[in-house]
Amino acid sequence: MSQKDVVQIRVSGQTVGIIGIKDVLAEVAGCCGRMSDKEVQAELLKRLSKSNYIPDRATTSYAEAFLREFKKAIGAPYEEERLNGLDVKVLGPGCPNCDRLEQEVMAAMADLNLQGNVEHIRDIKEIGKYGVMGSPALLINGKVKAVGKVPPRAQLKKWLKCT
Repeated sequence: MSQKDVVQIRVSGQTVGIIGIKDVLAEVAGCCGRMSDKEVQAELLKRLSKSNYIPDRATTSYAEAFLREFKKAIGAPYEEERLNGLDVKVLGPGCPNCDRLEQEVMAAMADLNLQGNVEHIRDIKEIGKYGVMGSPALLINGKVKAVGKVPPRAQLKKWLKCT
């Protein structure tokens, strides 16, 4: 495993850090390409359980999440997890404006008493998948709302209420 890499994935609507998932996905893709989805899930659970705590009552949810990440990694079609509440993504490498946008979004959600997931994506390759050409960028439920600026909190609240 390379330097205890931790990648955040979505498991039952929650963002969870998984240690070593990139390496395990690559290993399983190399050896287990002809397995059924259930067999791939079992193999991923077995390997990732060695370095991650997976509660017994949540193994099915983790298995589904691991399979989704596996399919993403090999370029196979997959179904994104359905969410309750808002799904907000701040895209940016971690500059002061990126961090400020993340804080403003969380403050606006708190002001409005809205539930949802706020994820700050800092990895340049992952950001590139969204097709935005500036940072920070803001996505609310998959729709690009702002690129290259930190909108005023009043505007953020308007967007958050209307989605």
